[in-house]
Amino acid sequence: MKINPTVLLIIIIGCLNANAQKTKPEVIKALDSKYDQYSAIAHKIWEHAEVGFQETQSSALLQETLSKEGFKIERGVAGMPTAFTASYGSGKPVIGILGEFDALPGVSQEAVPEPKPIPNKGAGHACGHHLFGTASAAAAIEIKNWLLANKKQGSIRFYGTPAEEGGSGKVYMVRDGLFQDVDVVLHWHPGSLNSAGWGASLSNKSGKFRFYGIASHAAGSPERGRSALDGVEAMDDMVNMMREHVTDATRIHYVITRGGEAPNVVPAFAEVYYYVRHPKPEEVKSVWERVVRAAEGAALGTDTKMKYEVTGGVYNMLPSESLAKVMDANLRMVGGYSMTEQEKEFARKIQETFTGAIPKLETTNEIEELKASESGGSTDVADISWVVPTAGLRVATWVPGTAAHSWQAVAAGGMTLGHKGMILAAKTMALTAIDLYNSPVVIEESWKELRKRRGDNFKYEALIGDRAPALDYRK
Repeated sequence: MKINPTVLLIIIIGCLNANAQKTKPEVIKALDSKYDQYSAIAHKIWEHAEVGFQETQSSALLQETLSKEGFKIERGVAGMPTAFTASYGSGKPVIGILGEFDALPGVSQEAVPEPKPIPNKGAGHACGHHLFGTASAAAAIEIKNWLLANKKQGSIRFYGTPAEEGGSGKVYMVRDGLFQDVDVVLHWHPGSLNSAGWGASLSNKSGKFRFYGIASHAAGSPERGRSALDGVEAMDDMVNMMREHVTDATRIHYVITRGGEAPNVVPAFAEVYYYVRHPKPEEVKSVWERVVRAAEGAALGTDTKMKYEVTGGVYNMLPSESLAKVMDANLRMVGGYSMTEQEKEFARKIQETFTGAIPKLETTNEIEELKASESGGSTDVADISWVVPTAGLRVATWVPGTAAHSWQAVAAGGMTLGHKGMILAAKTMALTAIDLYNSPVVIEESWKELRKRRGDNFKYEALIGDRAPALDYRK
């Protein structure tokens, strides 16, 4: 009798979970016992709030944490001073766990339920990467302990990945071959619900367009000036007209980062920062070329000069359904968490600032249905998913209904709601890794799925080209 492969996989996972029950509860108990320790680490990174490629203290803290646990640290990998790998064990399979730690500019916020920026602090962890990096390190440590206690062959490798927010840090790691020997990669992300569903994301290319003109007195001798800001505005006008003539799934965003210093001085320099997104990398390349031509035309029409720099570029996510099923089973085993009365009071005040439908607070104790999903965002995890089978989950670390990149996300990430979700994520990743070490057949299935999704003739080429890491993109 021929058995459906999916059914067979579920049967195998069920057997593995049954055989591993002696160790899985011990891993859960160990992580629970270290809640205070990991909460303190996450909060330090939350306080540091360092933006992309400037995460010196955050990266050092995670390196120190893993080094004390016997991991071998390799610093400054792929040409990025804050990037690192931390490895333990030997032989196959090699399981990689991703850890992020960069903050976002312009969203400083105290851990309180009303808008309250921290004085003299420009950045904040509005995407929860302080929790991301800490939970992943915690999972890697418990996996190491499990390998050691059970005398299992295999390697666990933590990837300290900087500048996810627009800097494409992981792309440089993929391009430099840091995942060539890895069998599976696991990751997670903070959010407002618990889900291990497999999802897609948008491919993205970003860069800065710099225009150079001639300064002069805007009233006394305007004819002698050439406005770099005119170049930026002309470019923006043309790109905005172009929106009517791109595919519906295309997304284009920009912000003028430099526009001049004073109204009575014709700006000699101006800069605009662009993102182009689409589900397909080839479409992103095509639209980006049109944006570049608009910039060239703007410079010609305003008698200015233009140079541009590609600062980031990522693929769309290739989901792994087979790995998602394993992760979902472990997420359901771990379960969600309930809020205390104090946390509920905090959450209700946060929800008063929302518009639209308000989700129930009990969402943190629920697991979403396992299914495919789509995302309007982009991530450099996607490039990894094209070269190694990759699975991730989202965990409720914010008040239900919170939007990412908001002050509400920063606030919740700085208190117990964020810390509870962080430990939930660490448990789920650790238990998922245990199943994969015990089941080479699941890893083999994930590779078959990856090869089918990306096609026989796939050859990875980074959207950033051969440029060095844009270490100053946040400066």
